[in-house]
Amino acid sequence: MLWSGWGDPAKATPLPESVAGLLRDLLGVRRAELPPVALEEITVAGSRLTPAAYEALARAMPTGPTGAAGAAGAAGAAGEEGVADHPYVRTDDESRVRHTRGKSTPDLLRIRAGETADAPDAVVLPGTHDEVLAVLRACAEHAVAVVPFGGGTSVVGGLAPQTTGPFIALDLRRLDRLVAVDPVSRTATLQPGLRAPRAEALLGEQGFTLGHFPQSFEWATIGGFAAARSSGQASAGYGRFDEMVVGLTVATPEGTLDLGRAPKSAAGPDLRQLVLGSEGAFGVITSVTVGVHPVPAAKVYEGWRFPSFEVGAVALRRLAQDGPLPTVLRLSDEAETMIGLADPGAIGALESAGCLSIMGFEGTPAEVADRQAKAQAVLRQAGGEFLGTEPGESWAHGRFNAPYLRDALLDVGAFAETLETATFWARIPALYEAVRSALTTTLAEAGTPPLVMCHISHVYRTGASLYFTVVAAQGDPVLEHWAAAKNAANDAIIAAGGTISHHHGVGTDHRDWYAREIGPLGMDILRAIKDRLDPAGILNPGVLVPAK
Repeated sequence: MLWSGWGDPAKATPLPESVAGLLRDLLGVRRAELPPVALEEITVAGSRLTPAAYEALARAMPTGPTGAAGAAGAAGAAGEEGVADHPYVRTDDESRVRHTRGKSTPDLLRIRAGETADAPDAVVLPGTHDEVLAVLRACAEHAVAVVPFGGGTSVVGGLAPQTTGPFIALDLRRLDRLVAVDPVSRTATLQPGLRAPRAEALLGEQGFTLGHFPQSFEWATIGGFAAARSSGQASAGYGRFDEMVVGLTVATPEGTLDLGRAPKSAAGPDLRQLVLGSEGAFGVITSVTVGVHPVPAAKVYEGWRFPSFEVGAVALRRLAQDGPLPTVLRLSDEAETMIGLADPGAIGALESAGCLSIMGFEGTPAEVADRQAKAQAVLRQAGGEFLGTEPGESWAHGRFNAPYLRDALLDVGAFAETLETATFWARIPALYEAVRSALTTTLAEAGTPPLVMCHISHVYRTGASLYFTVVAAQGDPVLEHWAAAKNAANDAIIAAGGTISHHHGVGTDHRDWYAREIGPLGMDILRAIKDRLDPAGILNPGVLVPAK
């Protein structure tokens, strides 16, 4: 992962000059005066781990040094030159920089400026569930906070704990196995550090797929999907990730939770739901058992045009409520369709203004043909115009590219960020207008009128999500400038009856609005749970639940 941006550096693509010129003319975007700093230019403060804390972390790893060697490593952690780190307890500058914060636009702007105040004091890489337990016990004993780290793709401040003391990034990359596949029950047990492409490859060898393809797919991990309640682009057909999970193993400072004896149970409240979406605040997920599906024999993606976002949303609702439901179901508003962020290859197929919708069908050839024909009849009756398969295939080919585009926009001095929410169908129009208005008004009044785009990409019988993309010139100071707009949008979401997050999570960025969403009693319940599982308050402090 690129330390100062998204994904594989080899895939980075500069913004065409024609687009950069358009940004200058329409939005007043100007290239930043100073280029981003280089990795070798970044300095990180010395690790705050005490020798005793370092020694305890080293002992938690069976392969690690003990005695004199461990003490030498501790001296290295304290800043003494020439002393090598333990291979799985790393305090070198590059390891710490690469585990600093996540991948939101404010995160990237900070790291591009060389700001490392949130760098972890060490990066610890356990290889087993028992090693995770040992690390948590050591951290609780020495008052060291713990931030679970998977793919590092958080965009809501989920990797920047609010603590004045030392903290470690608990990198789970060594927990990267497909543990078991049960072809009879159609379940698979996977470790949390397994990245999504590798998980798909391993399952594919046995004829199965998760069907979970979020935009972060190339870099996100199984544990991150569960901890943040991820939702993939094929959620209409395969469901959200939290709906796939049937079992979890969780390491906490107080011991182990083994959850999930059966697909469903009436034996009290389902504690699996307590862990899903907990973002490392209640424990560290060390294995996940999920339902899997046979690899589809046929996949067809197609494009549709609707005269307006409102008309298109009604069509999507009809499919979500009455069927047939496609595997992929998306609708871009007029602005996103015009700009082509949803699907640049399909824009040429739109002969007049309107909104682009992408439909995808997966399954056996017979199932695909049947659902496709029935869905097309519904869409035509709802006012849709069939554009053929080219827009859909183009979207499928480039569906993981948008984060790279954001890097290119930052390079030319633009600000680009996303936010998302969800609500019931009856509230969708008002929520859509409220968020667009809050963003447009706040940024325009601050002197940087934005382009605000939106799409629906996750639908349910009772409601849907709204995913907004904002592009504007970078205000001054840029972080405070965006914070005002984001706060206004968050206020609008709560006032309009939306949830503060549909699939990005809570982190620290959304925590205060999450507290408003669930109310004081709800937050007291979460605090009580955290106090029982994490009495020392070391697990991702300030994320999800306010720090003590």
